[in-house]
Amino acid sequence: MHIIATAGHVDHGKSTLVRALTGTDPDRLAEEKARGLTIDLGFAFCTLDSGRQISFIDVPGHIRFVKNMLAGVGAVDAALFVVAAPEGWKPQSAEHLAILELLGISNAVVALSQVGLVDDELVELAGLDIADHTAGTFLEHAPVIATDAIDGTGLDELRAALDALCAQTPTATDRDRPRLWIDRSFAATGAGRIVTGTLAGGTVAVGDELATAPGDRSARVRAIQTQGAVVDRIGPGHRVALNLTGVDADDLGRGVAVVRSGQWHLCGRIDVELTVLDSLGSDVTRRGAYALYLGSGEWPVRLRVLGPERIVPGETGYARLHLPVGLPLVLGDRFVLRDFGRGRTVGGGTILDVDPQLRASVAVPDARPERIVAERGWVTVDHLERLTGKRFEPVLGAWTAPAEMVDALRTDLAAQVDQAGPLGLDVAVLDERQRIAIGTLEGVVVDAGRARRADAVDVLADHRLIAELAASPFSPPEPAGVSRQELLALVQRGEVVHTDGIWFAASAIESAAQRVAEMLAAQPDGVTVAEIREALGTTRKYALPLVGHLDRTGVTRRRGDVRIAGPRLPG
Repeated sequence: MHIIATAGHVDHGKSTLVRALTGTDPDRLAEEKARGLTIDLGFAFCTLDSGRQISFIDVPGHIRFVKNMLAGVGAVDAALFVVAAPEGWKPQSAEHLAILELLGISNAVVALSQVGLVDDELVELAGLDIADHTAGTFLEHAPVIATDAIDGTGLDELRAALDALCAQTPTATDRDRPRLWIDRSFAATGAGRIVTGTLAGGTVAVGDELATAPGDRSARVRAIQTQGAVVDRIGPGHRVALNLTGVDADDLGRGVAVVRSGQWHLCGRIDVELTVLDSLGSDVTRRGAYALYLGSGEWPVRLRVLGPERIVPGETGYARLHLPVGLPLVLGDRFVLRDFGRGRTVGGGTILDVDPQLRASVAVPDARPERIVAERGWVTVDHLERLTGKRFEPVLGAWTAPAEMVDALRTDLAAQVDQAGPLGLDVAVLDERQRIAIGTLEGVVVDAGRARRADAVDVLADHRLIAELAASPFSPPEPAGVSRQELLALVQRGEVVHTDGIWFAASAIESAAQRVAEMLAAQPDGVTVAEIREALGTTRKYALPLVGHLDRTGVTRRRGDVRIAGPRLPG
């Protein structure tokens, strides 16, 4: 499937050609039919002799409907550029060509239409006129097919040229990140809400849970249709109609995107590379009322030129655009910029950063992922994918970072391990990245929650405190002469238990649990703290912390004044 947009001046026969090629009238509105003028986007499709399929997006040619034209050309593979032989090249022809170039479209066929209304000499002159105006553009080497949709002249040649165009035009790539910019939204009797658009980036299936952006409203895909056929799933590069449920009509207008929740960074500002049309006649500065056209939408934006104060016509520079809403944009998305007040196309270009980190006064954006990582430091690969649209391998756990930052982290951790000495570094005091990195250090082992040099003497092995506590299990002595670091390390190893200010040997806790289990076997309705204290031969000072620990660990459960069996009572 290839998506092809028509382009060209008003009344040059774009819709008539599409109707002749497909059998479908793309002018669907009553006003369009009455006036013979395309006002909004129209859609039609056909299958070529080779079996390749084309979906046409027929766009308005009149200058008053440029906004609608821009809504239709944001996600197309190629263009059918139409110039009428009786009129030749016109101002709107030039603007449509400029817009196509700004959006990065590089494949097209030119149809010289309405040739039946003029003689051969005028047809030849019109062809020369086209060659003169397209020199140096992507249309310079495009085939020019003389056509007349009324008498059928050149239609077979045009179909063949479109077939050849599709053969050399790449199809859409499935990156598992679907995004559909809505260009139509309407209610269907008995079906709920229908939205249409060109699906890009990934596959959508019936039953998928999607979200609107902006808006972040959840929507479930009830049904899918493409080219008049109902399907269970559809891949990128197709014209698609989605029947959505669970979302209000007000959240599904033109310019809204349907995406998978969590896969996209919703941008409030973007850094872009902006090429200013050489025909503009004035410099681009922060002064002006600008509108951004991207996907199928139009948004007012504030512009700040990065670096110099202005970008002159015919030149390319960098700018920061501030958006009124958060949009699901990604590195490489293309856009067109127009001047609201003067009603003219300013230029367009490519998004270089969807979440700028540096101040506008020092930012120098480019499309390198390395630059994006360098400006952020540590970034998860999931977030980097949201920013760039590409999946990268992490360098540490789920994170990536500049190599020098990774090296610095490892160097700092190695120093901390050395400073901690034989007892080792408590891993609990480290953050997530540090805990992951310390396990990758050469010559360092992590055991029982502490990291130490592999060749360090284990000062906790056979520690005297364990024997002292075990000698009087239910009335243990104070841990005199033992540092707090050693005590915590013994707890981490599971050899000592600290509860309510008392230090017990782990073996004492196990013995107490076993003793209570035997008591409950004889008294299943429960035992009191006093009975437990008496059975263990201890005092209330030690019995209460012991019983509290058994409650917290699920060995026992409190029911009124007695303890009953808990889920972890020994068998």
